[in-house]
Amino acid sequence: MAVQEARDNVTAGAHAGGCTCGDCPHGARAGHRRAVAEFLAKRDEFAAGQGLPAAVAHSASASRQWISEELTQTAEEVAARARAEGEVWLRRVGRWTMYAVWGAVVLLLLVQALTAIGAGWTAARTAGLLAAAVVGLGLTAASWFHRARGGALAPVIGEDNRLSTSRAVAASWVLFVVYAVLVLAGRLAAASDHVERDALIAGLDLARGAGIVTVLAVVCGIAVLVRRVVALRVLGQRLQKVRAERPRAADLLTDDAGRGTFTDIQYVVVSTAALVYAAVRLARRPDQLPDLPWGLAVLVLVSAATYMAGKYAEGGQPVILSVVRSREAGDLDAAIRTGDDIEIRGAGFVPPGAQRADRLARMVVRIGTVHVHVPLVPVPGGFSNPTDTALTVPVPADVEPGRVEVQLVTAAGVETNRYTIDVTE
Repeated sequence: MAVQEARDNVTAGAHAGGCTCGDCPHGARAGHRRAVAEFLAKRDEFAAGQGLPAAVAHSASASRQWISEELTQTAEEVAARARAEGEVWLRRVGRWTMYAVWGAVVLLLLVQALTAIGAGWTAARTAGLLAAAVVGLGLTAASWFHRARGGALAPVIGEDNRLSTSRAVAASWVLFVVYAVLVLAGRLAAASDHVERDALIAGLDLARGAGIVTVLAVVCGIAVLVRRVVALRVLGQRLQKVRAERPRAADLLTDDAGRGTFTDIQYVVVSTAALVYAAVRLARRPDQLPDLPWGLAVLVLVSAATYMAGKYAEGGQPVILSVVRSREAGDLDAAIRTGDDIEIRGAGFVPPGAQRADRLARMVVRIGTVHVHVPLVPVPGGFSNPTDTALTVPVPADVEPGRVEVQLVTAAGVETNRYTIDVTE
């Protein structure tokens, strides 16, 4: 749908130089970049006080409303272009995942060929290469069936269209354990001596693989539990989630706002180090499951527990702390009346990842029974209204004088507490 919207917004013959349609990667990317450049130019123009029509230039409130509407419409066009580029990017990365998988298989072949010089080619090398080919075929099939959703990356993309750290870590351990088991299966199939076969079967004993089995169970459980916790917190309005334009590799180490988080970083780093150790152990002892030492296994479990605690601690419900009458320089102090601007102060008004103009324009303030859309006020490089801790809206004439309740609905659809104010005639 987003691709069709982007295609409908361009004129016929756009496949010439500078294609901006949504059915080719370069066209979708160019169209998005052009839309972003136009939006930034318009925002900075309005921030400098230029581009206002004469019909609204005489009124501060009318000009603010007109600017907000113009920026909102342009931001929606940027959002449509971003969705089109995101869909094309997912299809493209679905193909690249297949190339990456088979590139890894070729790299393994080259490494084994180089290390076999002098030592000779062994059955373990053949089993490792065949196991890699089998895993590669499985990932290729997954890439084909999910080619419109990122290929082999589809299982680790969350509902918010971001790469999930917990799923990526769990998927890495699952693939490694599957590869290790396939290596043992290949060696068992090629073994001709019953003593060797008994040794390979003994290599799968729980006593030898207890550490790696425990880590696998915990990281998979964390992936399932995190999804459940996030879903419940979103439904309970204790966590605000905004869908991303497309997945990014940085999602594994950052929060929804793109800031690096300690819990995610340490979980990825510790898990990667443990995986590298397990891979080395498998290369040195391809006749048994990697015997992950309990010290390293406990380290991974502590890292997973820290990550889980961080998921419980993040977020929070937006809250209104106070509402005051907005006063311009030189104005007299007075009560709140219809037509006045009110400043709402609090916390958590802008969810992480909702700093784009099209997201900010979705914020609504309920004043009594009247819904007021929060106006966008541009400044060089961004917006002065709304912000995460304060926003300003006018009190419409439809608001009845008396005690009325004020409540904010954020871009994520989460409602704040109700705050009562007095509106005089």
